[in-house]
Amino acid sequence: MTDFITVAQVDSLLGAEWTTEDKKPRAVLMANTWLTERVRQEFSEVPAAIVQAGAEVAREAALGTLYGAQAREVLSETKTVDVVSKSTTYAQGSSTISAGESFALALLKPYMGGSQIRMVRG
Repeated sequence: MTDFITVAQVDSLLGAEWTTEDKKPRAVLMANTWLTERVRQEFSEVPAAIVQAGAEVAREAALGTLYGAQAREVLSETKTVDVVSKSTTYAQGSSTISAGESFALALLKPYMGGSQIRMVRG
């Protein structure tokens, strides 16, 4: 696991009151784990966007909303106009994400490893 952020950095970005002192180390550990799963690059100095993303995710971890989402991906939805009726089917294993996690993913997009193949003809 890579240490992208520290408690001191999160305190600096979000203010020292972002969570209680006893929750901070675990929240930052969870944020670093979350970032390590997504960022596939090494840096001599961690970019500010990644540090900010880590702070957002640490706050979510402290709130208990990171790694705890429920299945929510819609597979199908049926609505009937004449009779008030609605049916929604969700995919197993899909999950909702918090606003903080969504924001963090947007910040990380340039740093997330994607598979690209470049073909060169000789």
